[in-house]
Amino acid sequence: MQILSIFLFFFSICSTASAFVSPQSCATTTHNYNDGRVVSLCAEPTSDQEQEQRQSTELDLSQAQGGYTLKQRLREEIDSPFRKVRLAFFTASFGSAMIALYFSALNTAKTMAGGFADAQPLDEVLTSDAINLGAVIACGVLVYRDYKLGQANLDKLARGGRLASLIVEPAAPQEGGSKRLEMKSYRRQSRVLIAAGGKEYISSLARSMTSDQLTDTNTFPEKLLEVDMVIVPVLLENLSSNNGKKNQKVVVGDTRGFWTNGIEADPETDRNFDISKADSVISFPTGSNQWSEYLKSEIETAATQGYDVLEKGITLTVKKNGKILRRATGLPPFGDLIGTMEVMDGKCLQHQ
Repeated sequence: MQILSIFLFFFSICSTASAFVSPQSCATTTHNYNDGRVVSLCAEPTSDQEQEQRQSTELDLSQAQGGYTLKQRLREEIDSPFRKVRLAFFTASFGSAMIALYFSALNTAKTMAGGFADAQPLDEVLTSDAINLGAVIACGVLVYRDYKLGQANLDKLARGGRLASLIVEPAAPQEGGSKRLEMKSYRRQSRVLIAAGGKEYISSLARSMTSDQLTDTNTFPEKLLEVDMVIVPVLLENLSSNNGKKNQKVVVGDTRGFWTNGIEADPETDRNFDISKADSVISFPTGSNQWSEYLKSEIETAATQGYDVLEKGITLTVKKNGKILRRATGLPPFGDLIGTMEVMDGKCLQHQ
């Protein structure tokens, strides 16, 4: 009966998330590229009613609670539905073990002092102390471990939310003028490779995509388009006077301006250079402050590992589900990357 009461008590204090978000309406935006390929992206709702409904839903789910939105907390509960149950159980067990340790310590003190008729044998009270102390340590470690795992998952979800809200602008001309998109618009449609570095790095990236550097014709833009890959070059600039790897104040510069007007071909290695050749797979970052804030931790991590981000650059490969597939330094290995994406899509099997 006592066990049943304890179970009902734990069940009553554990909060459960039973709310579900209704599917959000989504209009389709079609982008016609120069090579005739048509790519559809999820855009904002078109009607005023859908727009108002979506804004209301996003407002409810975007309310920050302790640094995280309600949507992120619900997602964390979906990823680990029994975490709160475990935390409640082990926290209660920790408290129970602390109470037991308190009384066993009193019994030990009575035994050591002597003169008490109800004093227990010393070996029994010491054994009880050891058991209760072990329970306190074990339950405390389990509570701390589960809590830290939950916080790490929340941090990961929050970072994914910041990535999804970053703004990009496709390089290819769009109908009706320029069209700015959130990164989440590429979900389920395209993979995104973020390549961030200094001017020399961005120049090397651009020339590798828009000029013939080998004996044959450069077909990287066409191949990237076939595997649904979008490249987002991010120009990084060091605002501090320190030219070393540490204590640099790195911010995102005018990537579009530099990509369009600041890149020059090397006559010895670059043939048929045309910067607009890769427009079909290029999107430029918009909102330097948001991009700088998001890339700050990535830049700091690379710097602590001894990499010069401005010189060598970093790349983040984002899958179609919005999660980061890999992090790397240096220029993207387009040949290996395209081959890997073709295998993931099953295109190699289709050609056989």
